[in-house]
Amino acid sequence: MYEIFADLHVHIGRSENGKPIKITAAKSLNFANIAKECFDRKGIDVVGIIDCASPYVIEDIENFLKSGEAYEIEDGGIIYKDKICIILGSEIETTEIREDGKRGCAHNLCYFPTLKDIKGFSKEMSHHIHNITLSSQKSDLSGYELLSIVQKYNGVLIPAHIFTPYKSYYGNCTERLQRIFKDKYKEVFAVELGLSADTEIADEISELSNKSFITNSDAHSLPKIAREYNKLLVENISFSEIIKAIKMEDGRKILANYGLDPKLGKYNRSFCEDCNSSIETEPPAFTCNKCGGNNITMGVYDRIEVIKDQNSTSPNFRPKYNYQIPLQFMPGVGGKTIEKLLENFGTEMTILHKATKDDIEAVVGNKQAQIIDNSRNGNMHIHAGGGGVYGKVQLG
Repeated sequence: MYEIFADLHVHIGRSENGKPIKITAAKSLNFANIAKECFDRKGIDVVGIIDCASPYVIEDIENFLKSGEAYEIEDGGIIYKDKICIILGSEIETTEIREDGKRGCAHNLCYFPTLKDIKGFSKEMSHHIHNITLSSQKSDLSGYELLSIVQKYNGVLIPAHIFTPYKSYYGNCTERLQRIFKDKYKEVFAVELGLSADTEIADEISELSNKSFITNSDAHSLPKIAREYNKLLVENISFSEIIKAIKMEDGRKILANYGLDPKLGKYNRSFCEDCNSSIETEPPAFTCNKCGGNNITMGVYDRIEVIKDQNSTSPNFRPKYNYQIPLQFMPGVGGKTIEKLLENFGTEMTILHKATKDDIEAVVGNKQAQIIDNSRNGNMHIHAGGGGVYGKVQLG
């Protein structure tokens, strides 16, 4: 058994021939570049690419395998340069009827062991999605119906960024996941927290006590890969081992979650659509403290205050959630500094987890070494984000 780092939610912006996949993602985000970024700079051992049901991406994967740089393995996954495991996934939007009778939408992360499996999934989903070539497209399915299709092709389903006000189950569809997945609820063994949530606040919902929590970047550009990630204990890097670790089976497990302080997330606090400002009163906020309006988009922090049913209580298997600021988020740490650090230490994971403050100081000097060390140890002040704007870090 050994420890690895995994980021299981990375988008593709364009295919190799320039076809749009995720409209809001960077053009440089293609299948090959993601693999190279994880290998060369990030130090991520397993990456989940969640736009692989697009026929354009499938074509890129087939060409990538023909290049000889990568190969599929029997236990699932594509191995790049004998070091990086790529998990093939698809983010699908489902529609639910809310408790109030209105419709809500949620995103789902669907992961598959082989290219053959995701090709079969893609073909079937083309009957439920208007444009299968694009990422995160709205389907005509509920989450319950989607789960059955995913399982048909040997896949697993994990609800994505479950608290965000747009495109999530708790944020937009329901107060309880059990109501959505009914008799299949036990088959949903994990949820993704999202950038504006952490373990402490998620554990205020009792129905999640038997679910694993995963933390992923939802990267829309190469530098954002590993903005959030997981440390796993596995026997090897493969689809089957990753799923065992998330399920906490056979000695495999999630050792730690690494993520932003929720206040840095862009949907942490409620937002007034009338005066375009974040709400700063005690949660939950239903009216704006600045203009008095009630055209409010409820943030994650406020939403959990509404739907929670217990004090935060973590089960024994729950690993520690570590607040960690990525290098790109650290004030005063610019691109040249990051390049110098990478030249000396190899990958971002080495800088964040292994390099000592003295090691860093020898490369970039005392001032920036202190900033990085303070960020690694959580010594910072944060102005909360909201309304689609990230929070800001001020070192103290």
